[in-house]
Amino acid sequence: MSERIVVVGGGLAGLRCAERLRELRFDGELVIVGNEPDLPYHRPALSKDLLTGATSPAETALARLDEIDAEWRFNTPATHLQPGRQVVHLPGAEELPYDGLVIACGVEPRRLSGVPHGHPRVVVVRTLADAAELRGNLAADHGPVAVLGSGFIGCEVAASLRETGREVTVIGRSAHLLGEVVGRHIGQKLSALHRSRGVRLALGASIDGWQTTANGLRLRSSDGWILDVSCVVVAVGTVPSISWLRGSKLPLDDGVVCAPTCHVLGMSNIVAAGDVAQWPNLRFDETPRRVEHWLNAVEMGRAAAENLLDGPQASRPFAPVPRFWSEQHGMRIQAGGIPKLGADTVALASPVGGERPVTGFVRKGRLVGVVGLDSPSAVLHWTNEIAEQNPVSHPGETETPDAPIAVDHARRHRGTRRGRRDVVAGG
Repeated sequence: MSERIVVVGGGLAGLRCAERLRELRFDGELVIVGNEPDLPYHRPALSKDLLTGATSPAETALARLDEIDAEWRFNTPATHLQPGRQVVHLPGAEELPYDGLVIACGVEPRRLSGVPHGHPRVVVVRTLADAAELRGNLAADHGPVAVLGSGFIGCEVAASLRETGREVTVIGRSAHLLGEVVGRHIGQKLSALHRSRGVRLALGASIDGWQTTANGLRLRSSDGWILDVSCVVVAVGTVPSISWLRGSKLPLDDGVVCAPTCHVLGMSNIVAAGDVAQWPNLRFDETPRRVEHWLNAVEMGRAAAENLLDGPQASRPFAPVPRFWSEQHGMRIQAGGIPKLGADTVALASPVGGERPVTGFVRKGRLVGVVGLDSPSAVLHWTNEIAEQNPVSHPGETETPDAPIAVDHARRHRGTRRGRRDVVAGG
């Protein structure tokens, strides 16, 4: 009998992991379990082209059912995990056994106390269904919109709404937009850009009161001002989707805690990938972190597949230089590395003429991050420099068992074996 690999998560990381498994000639059963009704789609479009109407939902699809030899389980959230038995529990008391498991279930919108999330005019933007609900609200009433949150999603939604001519106010607790991600200097520039395009910024404030009105909602801030809006978009960050893993004895913190190779700590046949995974990027240090960026989901999904097949001892650490980007009001924001690790900043020149300098983030004399505005060549050049200044270090010991995981590397081309349950720790 062939082995079965189960991928919990039907998003980008799960998709790229499944693709890589087949590329590496894993010919056992492959089951992809996802809690949404749709095939994986281009999630960044939800706050950009899909919101403005430039892209249709069908155009966001990343795969077709016939492209991967896998069993897709839509609308099927995982409810519990028993790693000792190697079983994923599904609704209706269904048990799904596995030989190898990929946890790629992503994140869910953070919900703040006091926010009336059940109100029809209060929406989040995480799924295609969320985007459809927001567009329905916008079509029903052309009144002003409040965006609660000054991070990437909030800023992108605000820019998209202004593109459609909507009056919009961004409400955030920080002193400037994207400050925790891109630093004060770039954050101030982005705040000025949004203001110049007609976005009202209510920064350094929070909402203390919510009242339903005939046309939507009335918001009362901690500073005492009142704002009447037809719709509120809540974009205050995310939390890892790990509630189904409570009681499984897997190490959970801000996500599923992994070794540098993407293996869940203590597990030789379970890996994690994408937004839900917390792992130490040895290019920078040994502190486990999550990276919620599109390209990281792609790269980590592929790395997790490779390392699941190779086993812990033969696996290579996953140590990328993270890259991410955003576009707001026609300006492209690009970044490399981990800017928030920097203790100091420095202006870095572009290697080509005509581009503005970029901001470098420095820690202990090494460049660890860079952020640029409409400076693609400079960001690429200095991102490569980050890789050179931060070579991958290897810890003296690994925290995963010695036995290979689900599939032996030398046997990929001719199938796999069952019966590795004896190497699994935990309950």
